Amino acid sequence: MKLRSISFAAATLVLAASANALTIDWTKFQGTSTLAFSENAISLFKANGGKLAALGNTTPVGTTGWSFSLPITSIEINGSLKIAAGQASGSALDIIRRTIDEETGEVTTTGIVLANFKLDYIAKKVLADTTPHGGATQPMFAVYTFNAATPLALKYKFPLTVTGHEVLDKLVLTPAAVDVFASSLGLSGDAVLNLVATTEFGTLTQDISTNARKPAANKTPYVPAP
Repeated sequence: MKLRSISFAAATLVLAASANALTIDWTKFQGTSTLAFSENAISLFKANGGKLAALGNTTPVGTTGWSFSLPITSIEINGSLKIAAGQASGSALDIIRRTIDEETGEVTTTGIVLANFKLDYIAKKVLADTTPHGGATQPMFAVYTFNAATPLALKYKFPLTVTGHEVLDKLVLTPAAVDVFASSLGLSGDAVLNLVATTEFGTLTQDISTNARKPAANKTPYVPAP
């Protein structure tokens, strides 16, 4: 069964060359995207009362609270046999900001949920369903731009095992995302907003393999609670 699954995956990759675009279900094969926030991003979060929480099928990596593993659930290949996109459906992060009024002591909590992440390799953007706490969802909203620090390299091993590794860095919020983060988290002031707009938030490291993943990843899209 394992050899048959691997053979099917390899054959699918080859057949994609003649297709305009092909989306491969990767839930039964190994694949993770690790999001690690930078020290500058962590400092920015902490200075403004921010923290992160894993939702859906996202799991924390280590104990720092600033690194997360997202199961890759699908890969899109274009007609040139290039990976055009990859998705982590079902994964989500809750960005939470807690502030205290110095005069009244009143605590205010705001936040924004990023869910069902997608890497668009053509536009070099990280997309996600973006939902302010208590607000409406903007599907596949462009959150970050990125740079390919270590471009995806596919390796083929006998018998018909395919592995891939890449590192994306320089995750910077898009101008539209800066506005959404500011309004959703109650951020203001030129100095703070300039930091939000210019901070490199960290890295995304993708590792894939046609070896079987057991159990298969849950690809049900994450939907925030109303």
